[in-house]
Amino acid sequence: MPPAYLTAHRSPALRIAIAAAVTCALLFGVALALRQEERQLIFRADRDAARWFSGVPAGIQEFELPVGSGPTVQHIHAWWWPATKADAPAVLYLHGARWNLTGQLFRIQQLRDFGFSVLAIDYRGFGKSDGDLPSESTAYQDARAAWDWLVAQRPDPAKRFIYGHSLGGAVAIDLAAALSGDNADVPGAMPDAASSVKPVLGQTPTPAGGLIIESTFTTLVDMAKELTYPWLPIGLLMSQKFDSVGKMANVRMPVLVVHGAGDRYVPSRFGEALYAAATGPKKLLLVDGASHNNSMFTGADNYRLAIGELFGLGAESTAKVIVRTPARRERGRS
Repeated sequence: MPPAYLTAHRSPALRIAIAAAVTCALLFGVALALRQEERQLIFRADRDAARWFSGVPAGIQEFELPVGSGPTVQHIHAWWWPATKADAPAVLYLHGARWNLTGQLFRIQQLRDFGFSVLAIDYRGFGKSDGDLPSESTAYQDARAAWDWLVAQRPDPAKRFIYGHSLGGAVAIDLAAALSGDNADVPGAMPDAASSVKPVLGQTPTPAGGLIIESTFTTLVDMAKELTYPWLPIGLLMSQKFDSVGKMANVRMPVLVVHGAGDRYVPSRFGEALYAAATGPKKLLLVDGASHNNSMFTGADNYRLAIGELFGLGAESTAKVIVRTPARRERGRS
């Protein structure tokens, strides 16, 4: 038999209030579960080494970078692969979904072959990094922590660059937009919350030599519509936005947009839209015969040429370039 104080207060209003409270609790639980599932589907973070990984090449230094401070500090796993030349330009490598650093080695090595020293990181939840399930916000924080470390290695802004592939391209654009803002030179100044970047449009200092984005998308909502049905209001249900096209106008550095013309996962029109949204010095490199993962390998010669022309000529190099190259086999996945 229920307690007397419960039976004494079984009024319709009380029952409605209790039902509403239970419903809200259930809805909150469902929403939380959906958001967890959303992040799992987006990042597909892998802890294990890629099946084709045969070990870290000689010359790569492995270390841990702190994110945050105090009792909540976590660490991300990083690789630093210095170029042969001590004063070589350096690039921060931001990878896409699923594969951790062990599955990125072919692109990391290609960037080093282009003449860069390379800093590559695993976001929290990937590989040997701390954390559980990544999110848009934590990926942005991880990129900023890595950038602060790179700035200490290369104080000259003209000799430091940002590279992002696929989902990492969205992280790279957010970082570039944040660095172009009011507190660009203050370590750790990027806001924690996603979509809170508000750069000062009139600022003149360039925080980096350039941004390279490859095989990436305009917004995550656009990608979701591409994979489902455009008429579905899927954006209302998504908590992870990755609004790259909205941030591109705030980027204050030269931008090289690279996309495989045969990309079946992220159509090249997304890369063209990002190129169109960029307001500064820029180039678009469309690689014929390349898919989502192999533009850097398939179009290596033209890739190298585009990097040299855009970042070497700076503001004078603003023309749109569409390059067609012979098809080659794809190496690895991202």
